[in-house]
Amino acid sequence: MRGKHLTAWRAAITYLPFFSAKTQEDMAKEDLIEFSGTVTELLPNAMFRVKLDNEHEVLAHTSGKMRKNRIRVLAGDRVNVEMTPYDLTKGRITFRFK
Repeated sequence: MRGKHLTAWRAAITYLPFFSAKTQEDMAKEDLIEFSGTVTELLPNAMFRVKLDNEHEVLAHTSGKMRKNRIRVLAGDRVNVEMTPYDLTKGRITFRFK
């Protein structure tokens, strides 16, 4: 008998979320900054030097989807670069313009 009351009591408890409806992944994507630029130099280990349209130069690597789909990036290509506001010297190439 005691077990039935205990389970009924547990079912009556409502759990309130201690965090917002946004997940950490959604919040991380909001923090990204996107820039357009031109690849100026190919570096070892699949790294690239990209000159952004605002005349800054950053080190960038290709995103996982670009690697998976074997999209080649060469010097002179126009690309989109995602950067985090915490380190504005490094970025990720997310798109290569044709």
